[in-house]
Amino acid sequence: MRLSPPLHQRFPFVSSLIEIKLGEICQNKSVVLNDINVDIKPNEFVYLIGKTGSGKSSLLKLLYGELKLSGGTGHIDNFDLNALRKRDIPKLRRTLGIVFQDFQLLTDRSVLGNLLFVMGASGWKDKKEMHKRAKEVLQLVGVENKINSMPFALSGGEQQRVAIARALLNRPSLILADEPTGNLDPETSEEIMRLLLAISKEEKTSVLMATHDMSMVEKYPGRILRVEQGTIREVNTINQFDPLSSFNPNE
Repeated sequence: MRLSPPLHQRFPFVSSLIEIKLGEICQNKSVVLNDINVDIKPNEFVYLIGKTGSGKSSLLKLLYGELKLSGGTGHIDNFDLNALRKRDIPKLRRTLGIVFQDFQLLTDRSVLGNLLFVMGASGWKDKKEMHKRAKEVLQLVGVENKINSMPFALSGGEQQRVAIARALLNRPSLILADEPTGNLDPETSEEIMRLLLAISKEEKTSVLMATHDMSMVEKYPGRILRVEQGTIREVNTINQFDPLSSFNPNE
């Protein structure tokens, strides 16, 4: 199955994958975030940091269509957030990869079954192509030997690798990662961090990663958006550089 090319590929003059200007997000009629100004380019790796409850997840929910933009303007790839209709949300989510802290694997089916379920739900029809793509993404994240395993038989790190593989199925232009290392030990967290960096570089996929793990931000410093006092601001650090420019996935 082929998805329509992302906006920045079909119209090269569109330089931003995500752009929000003076945005506002409300939940239960209360303002969660306002005066949001975010601009993320294709192929960027961006951290989203902030205290628990500060609104990091609210921004991610806006981007995958669970929350609406209450004010301002915004787009994510070829979707206008101001005009997003309920029927558009499945189409939006097929262009994204979403990785959650708690993995959210279906416990009643194997690793392969989890991937086939997602592909079936997102419009894939050809069984041969589905199996081929499932094997490709599992190989990409290094767990191809777990294809017939059940989630309960996997370690936390392996489950998160499967979750990342699931996020890659539709060749997204953007991965939204919500605390992807939050339930993992430090060593496994670093493995997942390096995997996300490698995927971003090799697959030319942008990543917006919400995290409170500042040790990873310090080890792989890069562009940082901080959520605090009800808004989002970019953090400029002395050591800031593009983590992908110096990251070697083979190290």
